[in-house]
Amino acid sequence: MKLSKLAMIAAIACGVPVGKASAEQNGFGIFPVSHLGADCDFGHPLRGCDSSDPSCDAASCDGGCDSLAAGGLGDPWKLFSAPEGWDVGGWANVGYHTASMRNFFGYPDQVQLHQGWLYAEKSIDTSNGFDIGGRLDYLYGTDAQDTQAFGTNRGWDNGWDNGQYGHALPQAYLEAGYGDLSVKVGHFFTIIGWEVVQATGNFFYSHAYTMYNSEPFTHTGALATYQAGESTTLWGGYVLGWDGGFDDNGDAFLGGISQGLTDDLTVIYATTIGRFGESRFADSRGVGFEKGYMHSLIADYAVTENLQYIIQNDVLNTTTEGDVTARDTYGINQYLIYTLNDNWSLGSRFEWWSVSKDSAFFADAGPGRSDVYALTGGVNYRPMANLVIRPEVRYDWVREGDDAALAGDLFEDGRDQFTFGIDSIFLF
Repeated sequence: MKLSKLAMIAAIACGVPVGKASAEQNGFGIFPVSHLGADCDFGHPLRGCDSSDPSCDAASCDGGCDSLAAGGLGDPWKLFSAPEGWDVGGWANVGYHTASMRNFFGYPDQVQLHQGWLYAEKSIDTSNGFDIGGRLDYLYGTDAQDTQAFGTNRGWDNGWDNGQYGHALPQAYLEAGYGDLSVKVGHFFTIIGWEVVQATGNFFYSHAYTMYNSEPFTHTGALATYQAGESTTLWGGYVLGWDGGFDDNGDAFLGGISQGLTDDLTVIYATTIGRFGESRFADSRGVGFEKGYMHSLIADYAVTENLQYIIQNDVLNTTTEGDVTARDTYGINQYLIYTLNDNWSLGSRFEWWSVSKDSAFFADAGPGRSDVYALTGGVNYRPMANLVIRPEVRYDWVREGDDAALAGDLFEDGRDQFTFGIDSIFLF
């Protein structure tokens, strides 16, 4: 890494005081239905509790995500007793699905450990002034190879594989804060998109193609968060591209805004602009450089106390060093989540994902676009505070008359396929 980049990150870190307490995925972000910025006694949003979730950063959320996880099922128990100020825990995510897809569903027809997750975190609390914290996450399972720093030539954990299984360190950062301003420095999850890598932060077992193929998972750099008001959160920072480690892999801006428009409606815009990586398409097309723009625009609406509607639009447009299209994708995802009671909730997701045929997914297949659709219906059953079971049925298809090349790359069965999946998440 160039010294100038290290100096830039250090300047951001040292020159910016840092903000409200945050807790990332310590409890289930998948069960209570609410809206961003809601009072924590009501629950927290579907997206889950992480640094990009204002409901966990807001001053009203001093109890952290653990207080949100239990609902009427009692407090979840913890395997570890952590020293004062620290939270140590994790989860085991075990699942089975009947077909292969390019969205973390790589090994069909076998029971597998997707995520054996451990974390240690000291959340910052600026109620009494300046505070310093940080977080370290470790992952073992079939999801690990998709969560490593795979977007770089080296990648600090990219070689930690064991057949289908692997190890990853998806987060390792320091955080400091004062008042309403905070900064995070190191390796951390993105603020872009609604779905997250952590199983505890999603309603569905499977993922959207948009999340897996058009969004970053992690960044390395510095990200500041400012709580501009009761319903407004701002982000801005410098990162070394997408999905890389602590090496020179890019130069990009990462930022956005979350704005509560009413008590029931919140809009979130997050973007990254710049040079995203050096090796993402090196194997498929010999492309060693990618630059461009992407954004995620999300509207989260609490229709009733029990019904939540989310719509998300992603736009990604990148080119190679010679201005040849690397990726050109457009997507709209819609979610409906209905909570019956503390034990049961129902959900549906409909995705339309459009890809240019001259992008890396087709290896120069020709002009035009291909459209992929996916409809998912699922149930969350929570028999106790530490356990959730998520069965789902999913149907994927491509537009009639489209070249089937993309479908063959994304899922097994040609132009369409049905998939059944079921998994469980045990929190400790």
